[in-house]
Amino acid sequence: MLKLLAFDSSTERLALALNAPGGPWCVDAAGGPLSSATLLPQVRRLLDGAGLQLHDLQFVAFGRGPGAFTGLRTACAVAQGLGLGIACPLLPIDSLLIVAEDARRQAGVADAPAAEAFDIGVAMDARMDEAYAASYRWQHGAWQVLLAPALHTLAALNAAWAGAALNAVAGSAWPAFGARLTVPADAAVRAETDRPAALLRLALRAAAAGAGVDAADALPLYLRDKVALTTLERDARRRVT
Repeated sequence: MLKLLAFDSSTERLALALNAPGGPWCVDAAGGPLSSATLLPQVRRLLDGAGLQLHDLQFVAFGRGPGAFTGLRTACAVAQGLGLGIACPLLPIDSLLIVAEDARRQAGVADAPAAEAFDIGVAMDARMDEAYAASYRWQHGAWQVLLAPALHTLAALNAAWAGAALNAVAGSAWPAFGARLTVPADAAVRAETDRPAALLRLALRAAAAGAGVDAADALPLYLRDKVALTTLERDARRRVT
């Protein structure tokens, strides 16, 4: 059995999963600012429970984002350290696609290539009245990107999905923004149920597809470059206004 470790700390939850003989093992724990202090101890507990050492791992997968800056930096740094330390390939996983994969399984859409196409929009609360969003299609046993992950204002996202024929929407943006974020017609709203298991399924497919990269190429996806202005920028803005 493939020995694969996967983790994602892009949200307020820390998702970890280990595929190994006797498993899989999944952990859903408190994340956010805690991730930087708890991720490595959680990894150690998972490996100990499976009777594995770090050098037994064949792949390490991590949520590359989009998401919270600190969480993405934590996951990427830990993945790069493990990749360099044990010389194993890394699998960067789209963090919004984890939400889509969880919703697909909830909807009962089969893994088989003959399964009916399933279109889903994912939007995660990015704070400051913005959302990280993307849309995907499950077809022929694989995911396709319809709308690439991007940072949207609520108005821009409502416009982007106006008239979209989506089977479902999912993500933390709907609980956060309520009626300010439109649900496309006929789309079911799905709440996440098992993020670690969804992450592991994506990671195993990526490994099977040969998607591993070297540590130097395993980079996070930051969509918000700046969350604060420097003193000079604030002064310049005041002069303009």
